[in-house]
Amino acid sequence: TVAYRLELLEKLRRVHSMFHVLNLKKCLADEPLAIPLDEIQVDDKLHFIEEPVEIMECEVKNLKKCCILIVKVRWNSRRGPVFTWECEDQMQKKCPYLFTNSAPVAEVAS
Repeated sequence: TVAYRLELLEKLRRVHSMFHVLNLKKCLADEPLAIPLDEIQVDDKLHFIEEPVEIMECEVKNLKKCCILIVKVRWNSRRGPVFTWECEDQMQKKCPYLFTNSAPVAEVAS
């Protein structure tokens, strides 16, 4: 069998450096889709950790009996930038650091 040993940066020392030739694929990465190395986070089992990066925008969603605040969140993802709409109160509990640099979302949305 054919295998390649890669020279990895010190930050990636926990990643196995030998790959079988069948695992290697040609990749023509678009520069905007490339994730900077300092943004990549992995857990103890070397799984990619996807975390919210910033709040892009916010709006009020009118339901039948109530209104809720939702925020558009940009996530760091191994597939490139990913955007999702999330409930503002849940994101504030889960990631309060995203709300410290700007005006409160409730004030912006109203």
